Amino acid sequence: MIHRELYMSRIRPFMGNELIKVLTGIRRSGKSVMLDLIRRELTASGVNENRCISINFEDMRNARFCSAEALHAEVARRINGLSGKAYLFFDEVQEVAGWEKCVNSFRVEFDCDIYITGSNAKLLSGELATYLAGRYAEFVIYPFSFGEFSELYRTVFPDADSKTMFTRYLTCGGMPYLSNLRYEKQPSRQYLQDLYNSVVLKDIVKRNNIRDVDLLERIIAYITANVGTTFSATAISKYFKSEGRTVAPETILNHIKACEDAFLFYRVRRRDLRGKRILTVNEKYYIADHGIREAVFGGNMKDINLIFENIVHMELRRRGYAVTVGKAGEKEIDFIAEKQTQRLYVQVAYLLASEETIRREFGAYAEIGDNFPKYVVSLDEFDMSRDGLKHMNIREFLLSERWG
Repeated sequence: MIHRELYMSRIRPFMGNELIKVLTGIRRSGKSVMLDLIRRELTASGVNENRCISINFEDMRNARFCSAEALHAEVARRINGLSGKAYLFFDEVQEVAGWEKCVNSFRVEFDCDIYITGSNAKLLSGELATYLAGRYAEFVIYPFSFGEFSELYRTVFPDADSKTMFTRYLTCGGMPYLSNLRYEKQPSRQYLQDLYNSVVLKDIVKRNNIRDVDLLERIIAYITANVGTTFSATAISKYFKSEGRTVAPETILNHIKACEDAFLFYRVRRRDLRGKRILTVNEKYYIADHGIREAVFGGNMKDINLIFENIVHMELRRRGYAVTVGKAGEKEIDFIAEKQTQRLYVQVAYLLASEETIRREFGAYAEIGDNFPKYVVSLDEFDMSRDGLKHMNIREFLLSERWG
């Protein structure tokens, strides 16, 4: 287990107060471990272990608590036997029918500190927002960054160097459990395939009552093959039509939204840097974990440039940046990343192997006159920085504590 201080530093200011802490993210990204880390930190600070009540609703032994009434009765019984504040940890709480009313009731009735996890963005829509009216704080838990991956990888292979670990990261991705499989190729692939099937069936098909699973899987396959590529629902519709299947763009959009809600894909909008407006067509999508892409669909090493983009996008998002794609005339900036008053621009390439590639990547910034940091990130070891534009090796970029 690694500490994941990036998340703990964000959650820590909210620990002990009345706001409900909601941890969301793709299935098996480490949300349960985060609950355990929070619990450990609380007990280390002096909270008695018996004041912590933890229930994982995907554990069949807790199936009897998967209704609001049963859960309320059980937790009330346990809290009434305690003195002082209770600490409630509910893992995959969306399995409880009517959980929103129940959790809100705990907040009102008892002196308690509540932490919940869920694998669907709809957790924070509808009734929860109504009942809690801003009395919650959300934290999205992502698969491992390259830095986290490296930390855990070295517990298995202490002598591994950065290049070796990055090569393995490109195909394995960042799902935490892989360390238990010693990152072996076939077991890791099987685990990620099973994870993918679980996300599709439990968090997309079941949650959205999708009947045409074949269509859903075809849409997922299309987006996965085209991560980091601009396209529209209309383009996908035309693609299906060329294969003899008629699907309305609206249906495609609904299926993509279901995938976003399950944290399988992240949408990145395009911004016109001249007109300073968000463009509503031809957005990009990135997959939550590129290891899933390799295990289920293959081709990560063949599409290495897109995988580099995917990794950098997820790292920016992981660090709390809002990410858009920039359009400046005919040129496109891979990422504009913003957080509070900070902004940085990032161009991503596999290798700057020719003068033409170098001109294209650095030249993308030609029409941007501000003084915010501008990066070109690639696998090249030699520093090619020029004209105030910084070049970084992708491993160095991912492992940097801060950019700027």
